[in-house]
Amino acid sequence: MRKAKRSTIVDVARLAQVSAKTVSRVVNNEPHVTDAVKTRVHEAMRELRYHPNVAAQGLVRSRSYLIGLVYEKPSPSYVVELQKGALERLHGERFRLVVLPVESVTEREEEIIALLRSAALDAVLLAPPASDNAALMRELREGGMPFARISPTRLLGQGPSVAMDDVAAAQEAAEHLIALGHKRIGVIKGDPSHAASDARLVGYMQALAKANIPLRTEMIESGLFTFDSGLAAARRLLALDPPPTAILAQNDDMAAATVAAARECGLHVPEDLSVVGFDDSDISRVVWPPLTTIRQPVEDMAYRAMDMLLQVLKGEPAGGDIHLAHELLIRRSTAPPKAG
Repeated sequence: MRKAKRSTIVDVARLAQVSAKTVSRVVNNEPHVTDAVKTRVHEAMRELRYHPNVAAQGLVRSRSYLIGLVYEKPSPSYVVELQKGALERLHGERFRLVVLPVESVTEREEEIIALLRSAALDAVLLAPPASDNAALMRELREGGMPFARISPTRLLGQGPSVAMDDVAAAQEAAEHLIALGHKRIGVIKGDPSHAASDARLVGYMQALAKANIPLRTEMIESGLFTFDSGLAAARRLLALDPPPTAILAQNDDMAAATVAAARECGLHVPEDLSVVGFDDSDISRVVWPPLTTIRQPVEDMAYRAMDMLLQVLKGEPAGGDIHLAHELLIRRSTAPPKAG
């Protein structure tokens, strides 16, 4: 079978009845081209299914038109939200997203730095915990590579960032359980390499202190933001005597695992155990009962961080740090504790 010939800039110019140089000006959004000519060129491009060669444009402009996204892989739903936000902002731009998942930013710091050096990127989006990694940011700054940070908790003010108040969000989640009448509230921490884990624990502790409820260290278990780690942590909490009447998990995957652990023990959610998650990811809506959770605007944060990078790459000021609001979504996984 004969392979179809790929359309060229010359084909577009011929169909639009302009010069190839004019087509190039339209593709590169250069001035001194009338709207009528732009319309003819774009119509010709659509008819011929012509797509500009981004790599060739990069050679001319000494750019790769590639923006990297560095993240760990704790929760599939979180990663999807990150990518959706970044890609939504890149829609219509010539820049492309390069996804750079890593197993552990802390343990493979030098490997990540070497990767960024060799990847020919124009800019980098840093998601947690990379967004709190001092060595990584220092390397990018010294190399002259623009970067933006998503959800940083430490080293604030070092590069443009988009974040949410994890402490306040976790405190509100815990206060919701306290308002329902719960006093034995367990918490499942996330990955210790993520600064957000400590920030959310602080919020939990502040809620207890405000309500004059003693902090019981046996009610605090560690997870890794994964379903399996949440399942193991929830089993340990439910094995306590007496067990908690509510569990606050630091992400929705671990909260869903807590619901599964409760069922293993013959408990019903929320009649026997209230469960709160964090993120408002897809799993929070498909698990039964649907999870009460904190909506963390991950997609919005990725979109805004990518917008900051594009502004820098276009020679415009990125602006200051951006703070987005969280929201407590009360669903069917929480209720007052049983009497007695």
